[in-house]
Amino acid sequence: MTDERRKILRVLSGETLTPPPLWLMRQAGRYLPEYRETRAKAGSFLDLCYTPDYAVEVTLQPIRRYGFDAAILFSDILVIPDALKRNVRFTEGHGPEMDPIDETGILALKPEGILAYLEPVMETVRRLRRDLPRETTLLGFCGAPWTVATYMIAGHGTPDQAPARLFAYRYPKAFEHLLMLLAEISADYLVAQIDAGADAVQIFDSWAGVLGEKEFEAFAIKPVAKMIASIKTRRPRARVIAFAKGAGYLLKTYRQKTGADAIGLDWSVPLAFARELQKDGPVQGNLDPMRVVAGGKALDDGIDDILQQLGNGPLIFNLGHGITPQADPANVAALVERVRGWRS
Repeated sequence: MTDERRKILRVLSGETLTPPPLWLMRQAGRYLPEYRETRAKAGSFLDLCYTPDYAVEVTLQPIRRYGFDAAILFSDILVIPDALKRNVRFTEGHGPEMDPIDETGILALKPEGILAYLEPVMETVRRLRRDLPRETTLLGFCGAPWTVATYMIAGHGTPDQAPARLFAYRYPKAFEHLLMLLAEISADYLVAQIDAGADAVQIFDSWAGVLGEKEFEAFAIKPVAKMIASIKTRRPRARVIAFAKGAGYLLKTYRQKTGADAIGLDWSVPLAFARELQKDGPVQGNLDPMRVVAGGKALDDGIDDILQQLGNGPLIFNLGHGITPQADPANVAALVERVRGWRS
């Protein structure tokens, strides 16, 4: 089909739609009882990601329940280091862990066979494009090189990613090599998702907010710009959303320097600043996920503020980060109803 019926693609091309289309980061997740049931059947978290029957099912669950305008592939940003044989594992209560990498390990990384290893993900994308409603945008995604590198170096998540920042200062050449290698692999991975049926892709830089100005330029902008240039050289019609969580004022030139079609905004971005960013193109966001947990007036007021400030420009309504397990599914239904009922 042509793109015209997929509202999110229209916004990514610069259109303003009223009401704006919406989806939620982590919309397939633990707040849904049907997800928890499928997750229990799957065994490990990586089994859930790599088994197309399960990954398709959990991706479709929030679409069936809420009719969001986009489905986002169910996977994880750490499948890339897993494909690089870093022994990724997910332990209940501890989050992701892997074998930490050092300077020697970085130089020994072999990028061959990555896409073959991730073929189950491509099969999931193909099935989703077949099974989704025709009007629903299918989003692929990956982690940004900086964010993925932080986990690879520390071997786990940390509050401020100090291990990766320290490594970058001590071993700048090895660190740049790691970022550029991840950029190359990740671009190939996103192109493969597009070829399998993804309409657009999102790059998640979840730890961009811990970087200073020079580091943001070198570690967040440079590798993502390399990725997007590579994707668009090979697939000129590809649409890319870039989400640099916590980047604040550094978002001012992020779109222009990376080549992203739209930029995702976390909930700390002031709406007046978001309006300025929207003058240059589509924005996505940026409701505080805690408002979905709170519900009621807190939820309504947060939705209304975003729609009033950003609804008259190209906007994809979303949260400022992923929905939390504590969210009540009824509050998500109320969110969808309120956004869909809005008129400027």
